[in-house]
Amino acid sequence: MRELALCASTIDFEFCTHFNVRFTVSEASLLDLIIKKVRVVRPHQEAVELLDLGIKDGKFVEIAANISPSKGKEIFDAQNLLGFPGVVDAHMHIGIYQPLDRDAVTESKAAASGGVTTSLNYIRTGQYYLNKGGPYKDFFPEVLALSQGNFFVDYGYHIATISAAHIDEMPMLFEEYGIRSFKIFMFYGGYGLHGLSDRQDLFLMINKEERYDLAHFEFVMRGLVKLQQMYPQASDRLSLSLHCEVAEILSAYTKIVQQDPNLTGLRAYSAARPPHSEGLAICIASYLGYETNCLNINLLHLSSRKAVEAALMMQNLFPHINFRREVTVGHLLLDTNAPAGQLAKVNPPIRSRADVEYLWQAVLNHQIDWIVSDHACCSAEKKVSQKHPNNVWLAKSGFGGTEYLLSGVFSEGSKRGMSYNHMARLLSWNPAQRFGLDCKGDIALGYDADLVLLDPRETFVVRASESQSQQGYTPFEGLELTGRVKSTFLRGNLIYDKGEVLGQPTGRYLLTSTK
Repeated sequence: MRELALCASTIDFEFCTHFNVRFTVSEASLLDLIIKKVRVVRPHQEAVELLDLGIKDGKFVEIAANISPSKGKEIFDAQNLLGFPGVVDAHMHIGIYQPLDRDAVTESKAAASGGVTTSLNYIRTGQYYLNKGGPYKDFFPEVLALSQGNFFVDYGYHIATISAAHIDEMPMLFEEYGIRSFKIFMFYGGYGLHGLSDRQDLFLMINKEERYDLAHFEFVMRGLVKLQQMYPQASDRLSLSLHCEVAEILSAYTKIVQQDPNLTGLRAYSAARPPHSEGLAICIASYLGYETNCLNINLLHLSSRKAVEAALMMQNLFPHINFRREVTVGHLLLDTNAPAGQLAKVNPPIRSRADVEYLWQAVLNHQIDWIVSDHACCSAEKKVSQKHPNNVWLAKSGFGGTEYLLSGVFSEGSKRGMSYNHMARLLSWNPAQRFGLDCKGDIALGYDADLVLLDPRETFVVRASESQSQQGYTPFEGLELTGRVKSTFLRGNLIYDKGEVLGQPTGRYLLTSTK
C-alpha cells in the first residue's frame, strides 16, 4: 500500500479507491469552503443551475456540478436554495441621524440579514452626519476612522461636493481614497432636508457668500470632467449622481399644500414635492451635462412616472450621455395610502399607486439600471411629534429598509414575471460595474465569494421587532413578502444564518487609493 501527498485538484478519487491507494492532501491545497447544492443565479445567464461553489482566500475558485467534499476544509449544504450574488446596495446613508460608528454596526447588520454584502453610502459635510463643514481632507479621514471595524459588510462612500472648495478636492479624493462618485442635491438650493429653508449657509455650513445653486452644479460637472481628463483610464468609472428636485417648485407648492386642510399625510407630502419638480430637475441636470460634456450621470431614486418619462426623454435627446436610472425598494413597495403614514416620509416622496405600477413597468422594460434601499435609519422620535403625532411636516425624512431590498424585489418582481437573472443584474452586477467594484456582482471565478441564499417559497410578514436595525419601526410593517434570505456569505465567510448575524464586523473599505 502506497501513501501519496498530492494536490487535491490532481487526485482521481475513484482510481485511488479501486487500487487501495492511501493519500494525504496538502492542507494548503484544500478549498477553504465548499457550498454544495446551490441553485446559482447569475446576472448574464438565464438558466438556474444546481452547482457547488468552491471558495479559497475569499474568492470563488471552483464552480462545478459536483465538487468532492474531500477537497474542502469545510462544507456547507445550501439545500437547493437559490444563490444570488451578494447584493450591492448602492444607495445608503450611514450616520445621518445617529453617530456614524454606532450606525455602521447596527445598519450593516440589517444589510447582512437581507443579503446585502456591499454598502455604498452617500455622505456630505454640513448639518447631520458629522455636523461639520470645512474641507474633505479633514472630514473624510474622520469618516473612515469611524467606519473601520464597525461594518459587517464591505463598504464605500459617494461624496457630495457642497462648497466650491470641495470641487478642487475631487482629485485628492480620487487619488487618496478611490472616490469615484460625486453627488449633487439639487433641492438644497433654497430648501432644507425636511422643508422650507432660506439659510443655505447654516444648513450646509458654507460661507454666506457662497450659493449652492445651478452655477455650483455646473462647476461640479466641470470639475468631474477635468478629473476624467486627468485620469482617462478611469473615466468610465467616474460619475455624478443627482437628487433631482427643483427647490423653487418645492418651496412654492409646500406653502400651498400646507394651507389645504384636505391634504394630509403622505398625500400632502407628495403634493408638496410634485412629480413635475423631479422631471424639471432631470431636464436641467441633463442639459448641464450636455453643456459641460459631463457624460456619466446617475439619476437617483426616480419616484414617479413624470420623473422616469423625463429621464427617458433626456436619454433620447442626449444619446451620447451615459445615463443610469435608479429606483428604490420603498418606491416600489409603498404608495401614499400606506398605513405607515409619516413613518414613510422620504425625499423624494412616496407616490401614488399609479406611479408605483409605472415604476414596475419601467423595471420590467429594462429602463431602470439598479434598485437600492436609500437606507437612512431614522428613529421613531424623529418621525412622530409627541404633541402633533399626525403632522407629516414635523417628521424627519428618510427610513431604513436595506434588509428588505432583495426579498422585496424578489417577491413583487416574481409576481410580475421578472426573471431571476434580471434581479441579479439590478441588485448586484449593474451597480458594481458602474462604481468600479470589479470583484463584486457575480458568482464567477475570481470574484469575491459574496453569496446570499434565498428560499423562494418561504413567505413572511415584515416585523420591525425582527430587524437588526436600531430604527425600532419600519414603514414596511405588515407587508407579506415571498422569498426569504436564509444565509449570507461575505468573501466566503458566513455572516448571517438562521436569523442571526454572526461573528464580529469584518467589512472592508473597497475604494482603494489610486496612487
